[in-house]
Amino acid sequence: MQGSFGKPLRTSTDPHNRRDRLIGRKRLASSPLYWSVIARHFHRLIRPKIRKTMYAGWGTVDNVRPMAARKPTSTRPSSRTRGTSSPLRPVPGASSPTPAAAGAPPAALGKLREGIDRLDRQLVKILNERSRLVVKVGAFKRGQGIPIYAPHREQEVLAKVLALNTGPLPARAIEGVYRELMSGSFALEQPLKIGYLGPAGSFSHVAAVRHFGSSVEFANLHEIAGVFTEVQRGHVDYGLVPIENSTIGGITESLDAFIAAGHAESDRTGDGRAKVNVYAEVLLGVHHALLANCAPDRVEKIYSKPEVFGQCRTWLATQYPRAELVPVASSSRAVQMVAEATDPAGKVGGPIAAIGNAFAGALYGVNTLFPRIEDDPNNLTRFYVISRSRAQRSGDDKTSIMFAAANKPGALVSVLSVFNRAKINLTHIDKRPSKRTNWQYTFFIDAQGHESDGPMTKAIAAARKHCKDLVVLGSYPRAKRVL
Repeated sequence: MQGSFGKPLRTSTDPHNRRDRLIGRKRLASSPLYWSVIARHFHRLIRPKIRKTMYAGWGTVDNVRPMAARKPTSTRPSSRTRGTSSPLRPVPGASSPTPAAAGAPPAALGKLREGIDRLDRQLVKILNERSRLVVKVGAFKRGQGIPIYAPHREQEVLAKVLALNTGPLPARAIEGVYRELMSGSFALEQPLKIGYLGPAGSFSHVAAVRHFGSSVEFANLHEIAGVFTEVQRGHVDYGLVPIENSTIGGITESLDAFIAAGHAESDRTGDGRAKVNVYAEVLLGVHHALLANCAPDRVEKIYSKPEVFGQCRTWLATQYPRAELVPVASSSRAVQMVAEATDPAGKVGGPIAAIGNAFAGALYGVNTLFPRIEDDPNNLTRFYVISRSRAQRSGDDKTSIMFAAANKPGALVSVLSVFNRAKINLTHIDKRPSKRTNWQYTFFIDAQGHESDGPMTKAIAAARKHCKDLVVLGSYPRAKRVL
């Protein structure tokens, strides 16, 4: 018996049969004739079956899902298509797809956008229905002498809408939408004017905008004491002042302003309260950014407040060890200086930078080079909203108290023990020189609860017996979220 290449084939009884079969296979694999036969069989018999299986159930090419609608299994191209851009051939006999007009969205996307437009029309209609009710509420409040801004009501509304939220929008987005909605409501009920510690672009400005929204009027006041004065005189409806930072502690200017406002009998009401009350509490995340209108490698000087340099010390030592740090009065003033800077050719964008917040950069037209450069990403500042009005009870409140203990042994301990016996938690304590007598101090405490609560009322009355002076600065809803 002869094999394909003229060699005699061995029978299955030959002991060398297995070895020779392997040798024969190697000879076949090296033969061009063998591969040409395989190729002809593939194209004639096997390839049509593969194509039939691939397109089974697809119908025409018009019924094939677009690539954007399929979930990709890998971002890496397969070995068959890698380096090529030719599409699959259409099924024989199928109709060819009609090219879409340039720039026209797919039909599925168009339907989704139509759904969004329909919902937008409904939202605008509902918002205006809500606004008509707001106008009626404003008229009632003005007739009854009720403050337009009520922090306890604000907390109630936010708590309800956040509880209704099932996603996918995060709670922070829902809160932001409703704060702007309430800001627009203030403008409808009665335009509000909010005083803050300037200049424009300061963190106090940021806190005021995030808390009250952008539909109210803002007054840029130059000193914290000026915020107190303008609120007391009625030139602004509310003021916003920083009271404590999680990194550097109490803000001494604000504490001293409370002392100054509480010392004069003319600045107090008949029940011994200050005429300017703490009305609400605001928590703001403090994030610093390097701002400049030049390339990062051109920065030679950096301007900001000394405290800000301290909060970004590690980052500055790593990224700009040779830059000159120039202290200025405020971080927002530093951003203004960068906005006004020019290079030697007179073009905007000198080789200087500022450390401030991104809001100030957007306000003055200065680019953010590096966001969030603070060493402590959890840096917070607590603000007080101050007002001539008193906040109503919300059910989750704080009461701020300022007092000077009697000049006798154990007087301070006696004051604090009153709250301990009443099981009232003190969340903050601070002190400042009394401004009256050397080495005597005024203390500030925050206690959980509203002054109208029975235990708090009794504790305050008992504490007065151990004090030369005690002033309730205000009760207000506790801030629950960081803006």
